[in-house]
This record gives sequence, structure tokens and C-alpha cells, in this order.
Amino acid sequence: MSETLKILLAEDEPSLGQIIKESLETRNFKVLLCKDGEEAYQVYKTENPLLLVLDVMMPKKDGFTLAKEIRAENPNIPIIFLTAKSQTSDVVEGFNIGGNDYLKKPFSMEELIVRIKALLHQNSFEKDEEISFGNFTFNLKRQTLQHKKTIQNLTHREANLLYYLLKNKDEVLERSFILKKLWGNDDFFNARSMDVFITKLRKKLKEDPSIQIINVRGFGYKLIY
Repeated sequence: MSETLKILLAEDEPSLGQIIKESLETRNFKVLLCKDGEEAYQVYKTENPLLLVLDVMMPKKDGFTLAKEIRAENPNIPIIFLTAKSQTSDVVEGFNIGGNDYLKKPFSMEELIVRIKALLHQNSFEKDEEISFGNFTFNLKRQTLQHKKTIQNLTHREANLLYYLLKNKDEVLERSFILKKLWGNDDFFNARSMDVFITKLRKKLKEDPSIQIINVRGFGYKLIY
């Protein structure tokens, strides 16, 4: 990366926080390290970071509470949760709050860096850039889908699901990939939830019959137009 990218890291374990900070700074990131949720919120307000890495269990204000507050102000900033909690319900809660990714401790620094770069790459697409397909115009940043003069607002999960379908146009988007990316894991309950979201997107796209989301049984979905 040619420019220094600003990341906010909220981690109350001093040694782990310092290791993450130093590792990321060797990759040309500027890391704003905070020791609790309250400090992280103040730094977020003043420093305008491009991405948040939040420990879930922190003093004063936990990561989920902090993410809810920030999501209410900024629906688009990428958020990665770090946690020692391994319950499926915790992972699901993190994604429902609006988290983009979830790393369970212990994790490798390379894995964290790959996930940060992937989210920043996705976010670079969002800068008011639009994707036109069929008779629709899609804006991921604004989470809108426009057909002629009619604009439909999408939820965070609908917008990201449509984004991945469009980025993989004419190719099968594997169920396990999208479930882990947007729901946290690929268990039966989340798979049924994803099917509901696919049905919602099909309804929103029905104004253009040339656009189809095809179910490739046993593998996933394919968007064609």
C-alpha cells in the first residue's frame, strides 16, 4: 500500500494490543490503540479511521455496545471483532450488530492483515461508485437499489449479499463462503436465514426479468443477466 491507512484498534490486553499495533504498522498502517470502549469511541469521533478492530470484552464499554453506537452514526465503516468467546450465538450477535468480520482468539497476524486488506479493498469500491446491471443501479455505500426513478433501501446484509453476487456475476457464489462472511458460520439455521434474504433480493429485482438469482443445488447461488 502506498499510503498510510488509519485503523482504530480497541484491545484492553496491553501486550496483545501492542503486538497487533506493531505488526500492522510494519505493513504501513497507522494504528490508534485504545484500552477500552469509551476511549475508542472518543478517538473514533476525532480521528476518523478507515476501519475498526474491536475486542468484544472490554472495560467501561464492550465491543458490541461500541459497534452499535458507531453503526448508528456510520453504517459503512468496516468493523472486525476480536474475541475469545466461541459460542455461535456470540458470532451471530456480532454480525447482526453490523460487524463485517469476526476473528476468534488466538489468531495469526497474517489472517488479521488479510481480512483487513479485503475489507478495505471492498470499501474502496464504495466511494459513491455505482454498479449498473440490467435496469438497476446499485450503490453499496448508500445501500440503495434504483430502478428508473424508484429507489429501494437495502439492509446492511441485503446490500452485502447483492455485492458479492454482483462481484461473482455468472459464477457460483458458494453458500459456505457467504454464510461465513455475513452470518459467521454455515450451520442449518443461518443457511435458512440466507435463503430468506435471497428471496427478498429476488423480489426487489423482479422489475427486470432478465436478472435471475439461480439456486445451484448443493453449491450456492449464481446471479445472471
